[in-house]
Amino acid sequence: MMLRSDKSMIAALSLFAGAALGAFAADKAPGVEDSDWVFLENGELRLGVIKSAGAGIGFLSRSGSEENLLNYYDRGRLIQQSYYGDADGSKWVDKPWCLNPVQGGDYKNAIPQLLQIDVDTDKLYAKSIPLHWATGEELDDFTLEQWIVLKDDLVHVKFRMTYEGDETHAPRHQEMPAVFLDSSLSDLVFYEGSSPWTEEALSTKQPGQKNEYFDIPESWAAFVDEKGEGVGVCVPSASQITCYRFRGGANSDCSYLAPITTFGFRPGMIFEYDAYFLIGKTDEMRRRFEPLIKAANPQPKEEPKK
Repeated sequence: MMLRSDKSMIAALSLFAGAALGAFAADKAPGVEDSDWVFLENGELRLGVIKSAGAGIGFLSRSGSEENLLNYYDRGRLIQQSYYGDADGSKWVDKPWCLNPVQGGDYKNAIPQLLQIDVDTDKLYAKSIPLHWATGEELDDFTLEQWIVLKDDLVHVKFRMTYEGDETHAPRHQEMPAVFLDSSLSDLVFYEGSSPWTEEALSTKQPGQKNEYFDIPESWAAFVDEKGEGVGVCVPSASQITCYRFRGGANSDCSYLAPITTFGFRPGMIFEYDAYFLIGKTDEMRRRFEPLIKAANPQPKEEPKK
């Protein structure tokens, strides 16, 4: 069960976003060079990763469309792995921070080490060493992997984090994964009742600039536009999300959500989970996500490294 009283670093991200983002212009965002992008396409979807950001996902659209539904304003603004450990004396600008391995790099735009990337037309594997978000230090105790597959209108991503450090960290909220969407997708839609998959009505919210937390009994949520179309995120092992909308002006505006779980780093641990993404209307998302949830192992896989 998630502890809502936990003062997690995830919540601090939105509280501090205005000051931090204001210091870095949009032209410093990763992936501004065409050579930095790798695209997958299958006739229904187009997905792009940014090589210099640990192959974090920075582009998603329907095939044939140039409208990017994601936000990649900085190296924290990607669909990517990001984890939180104990306070370590670091600072994000002038705010006390914690051990924070981030797939895409650090807040000053430093580039993480991409160890491997294998690409096919509709598949991609990547392996990288994350950077500490606040300090830019390479965290070689961590290895991040991802497997991306486009399956018709569905994006399936398997994420894996391996921790080979010696220290045990206190449990914290963890993003599974961080998802940053275009600000035009303003309405958060999900099911919050007590009878999942019974066609009861979905709920619609408009989150503010501080983190909000919601239970998601159907293990999915979506941000959609005024026409009811957008991007849905489904993580079978998640039962809660955190979310906010940042509206500071220009390219920094975004809609954020992350399915969450709680754990702390332990020596030799491996943590992995599956995430699914769809573009469309919420009723169709719900129909498509239901069999994935019912067929899935309800728990993320966590095991000591052998």
